[in-house]
Amino acid sequence: MHVAFLGTPEAAVPTLRALVEAGHDVDIVITRPDRRRGRGSELSASPVKVAAQSLGLRVAHRLGDLGSVSVDRGVVVAYGALIPAAVLERTPMLNVHFSLLPRWRGAAPVERAILAGDAETGVSVMTLEVELDTGPVHLERRVTIEEKTLTELLDELSVVGAKALVEVLASTSLLASASPQSGDVVYAAKLTKEDFHLTPSTMREQLLRTVRLGRAFTFVHGRRLLVEAAARSSEVDVDVGQVTRRGNDVLLGAVGGTVALLRVRPEGKGSMDAHAWWAGARLDERSTMWG
Repeated sequence: MHVAFLGTPEAAVPTLRALVEAGHDVDIVITRPDRRRGRGSELSASPVKVAAQSLGLRVAHRLGDLGSVSVDRGVVVAYGALIPAAVLERTPMLNVHFSLLPRWRGAAPVERAILAGDAETGVSVMTLEVELDTGPVHLERRVTIEEKTLTELLDELSVVGAKALVEVLASTSLLASASPQSGDVVYAAKLTKEDFHLTPSTMREQLLRTVRLGRAFTFVHGRRLLVEAAARSSEVDVDVGQVTRRGNDVLLGAVGGTVALLRVRPEGKGSMDAHAWWAGARLDERSTMWG
């Protein structure tokens, strides 16, 4: 089958590679333009662009370039922009969406599933429509969330999604028999910086879910501290808002229980063990507060 592929982040790469390995002709790859990243602000290609170039595929950054190829289907995985109706009328598209639709339509379905404490999520291979994530579903695959980090869950979902997409393309019955979405519609709004801010007024379990997203931060003595890994602690006499050390454990007092810091990244420094950070910071075990 001749296909066009639209995608941008690392999570989209397994599907692109799976299409090629399954023998489909990927005539064009559309991805978001190179962005400036890092301290040097050098232009950096998207993971999909890097993968496509390594596979010898044609890469473009404008949706208008789809008009230069004749394909049977478009495949969309986390492209990062809405596809106009005129494009969809010319090129029917399948979308690999990382949620069990209609729960978590939108920009951050995996993050929202983790934050909500969902027991499971999954992949929905659907027909793409102009409206956001409303299309009928050809195939659904479920994945348990457990205590997985965002990175771990995205890695798993990207592989599951790649296999599901190839399965749909290989089956005339699956392609022809999509089912309308049913159930309660829940939207996965894009996260803001404040969504990652850990504060003492938040319940412990919610703090731990936020840490699993990978960008959680708090403030200790006015200095920003990234929290890269944390766990539940059985300590019960740490006041809410207090940060202290008990033995080798660095603890945060939170609503509903105590959190043990495992790995942190202080402002202007690299990642380190929480105990090493505490030793270097020379904080007062009785009166230091966080938030």
